[in-house]
Formats: sequence, structure tokens, C-alpha cells
Amino acid sequence: FPGVFWVHNDSGDTPRIFAIKASGEQVMPRFMQNTAPDNWPGYTIDNAWQYDWEDIAMAEGVLYLADVGNNENSRRDMGVYVVSEPDPVYTFKTRAQKFLPIRFPDQIEFPAKRWHFDCEAVFTSNGKLYFLTKHRQPGKALGWEPGTKLYRLDTEFTDEVNVLNLIDQHPGVFLATGADVSPDGQNLAVVTYAQLWIFTRPQEGDQWLQSPSRMLLLNRAQVKQNEAVAWEDNDTLLLTNENREIFRISLAAIPALDHDEEF
Repeated sequence: FPGVFWVHNDSGDTPRIFAIKASGEQVMPRFMQNTAPDNWPGYTIDNAWQYDWEDIAMAEGVLYLADVGNNENSRRDMGVYVVSEPDPVYTFKTRAQKFLPIRFPDQIEFPAKRWHFDCEAVFTSNGKLYFLTKHRQPGKALGWEPGTKLYRLDTEFTDEVNVLNLIDQHPGVFLATGADVSPDGQNLAVVTYAQLWIFTRPQEGDQWLQSPSRMLLLNRAQVKQNEAVAWEDNDTLLLTNENREIFRISLAAIPALDHDEEF
């Protein structure tokens, strides 16, 4: 649906999503058109559970709702709900087609000794779903460590756990909270609390984090707790935070990274 972006609340909410325009205006079903936006409860996702949804990815008219928040690095029930994108004007609820349980291949203890198995950034590329991790100091939910790892989902089992495939990592991406690939498939955007990274598509394979990159430092006082990124078009990005604010950034405004810099 052109011009429609899907958003959701953080942990503790009911299983629902909202449709908005790039301006932040809510999209609602026709029968709710005269309703105040704050009175619209959103599109309910039946047969789903909201433990800690952290990101939405989309491909070919399918939404992937990622219940992968893992602050204490102890969850054994993480996974992704697969939902056909609902028509935001003519429907008010839908159901998940399936749930794909997932596990990180390098987590063998719950909680892990190294708290590197929280995830808040998910994206799709060439029909595959990818996950970027957010790292903490062991035993410290608010103690951070730099770096992220990139995993790929290669199976879609519903009756057993899908073990992700570790394919890449980057030491300088600090606290990834959202990711999205541009409509032309040529650039990956990764947002953190204080950075906006752009990685170009690798010539071979999908080790995105090894490709030439750009990086923009973000003003925390301005963007606050920014949690998501999406491409409005191939040249423009949208960032959103937990305060319902939306920021528009031109790709041309993001400087190339000096690759002599050490992380």
C-alpha cells in the first residue's frame, strides 16, 4: 500500500500494529474515519502474543513481526510472526499465518555468559530474513557493549526451532535498534541510539557489514530513544523514536566513513 508504514509498540502491549503515513498521520479503516486517533486501538493480530516485539520487516506483501527482544539473554521462545499485510482502509484485524521459532546458533546457555543475543533490528533481502544483535555486559540489562552480529534465517519450520545462520559481524555498530534495505536493494540502513549507518550491497554473498559504508552521528538530545528506520525512497530515510516523532534524512547528507578509522 503506497505511502503506508507499519509501526508497533514495545513490550507489554497487546498484539497489534498501526499504519501511518510519513507525516505521522494515522491511517485507519473507513468506519473509523471520524474517530480521534488516540481512540483507534490499531489492527489486532489474532493468534499472536506480544512478549517483546522489536521490529517489523516486509517483503512481497508479507509482514514479519519480530518477537525477538531478549534483554536478559534468557529467552527460549523467540520467533517471528508471518502476517499477510492487511488493507489498512478496509480491514481492522487479521491473523498470523504462522510463527517461526528461532534460536541463535552460538547461544548454548540461558542466560548466556556473554549477553550478545538481544535483537531489535530485522530486515529482508532477496527473500531472506536477517537479524542484527544488540550487546550488553554480562548480567547488566543497562550495561552496553559495542558490536553487532548479523544472522540469516534459512528455514521456516513451524514445529521446531529454526537455528539462525551467523554470517557477519561489525565491531563499530553500537546498539542497533532498527534496519531496512532500500527499495532498489542496494543499501542497508542500520540505526542505533547515536548513529545511522549505511552499508552498500556486497558484490557477492550477503556479508553486508563488510561493504563500504557511511555513518551519521545523531544528536541524542534531538532523536531521543530512536527505535526504527525505513526508506521512504532510494534517497530518503525516516527515523522514528518512542515519542512518536519522525525524522527525515537524505542519503546524500550521510558522510562516507573513513575506513582507516579503528573501532
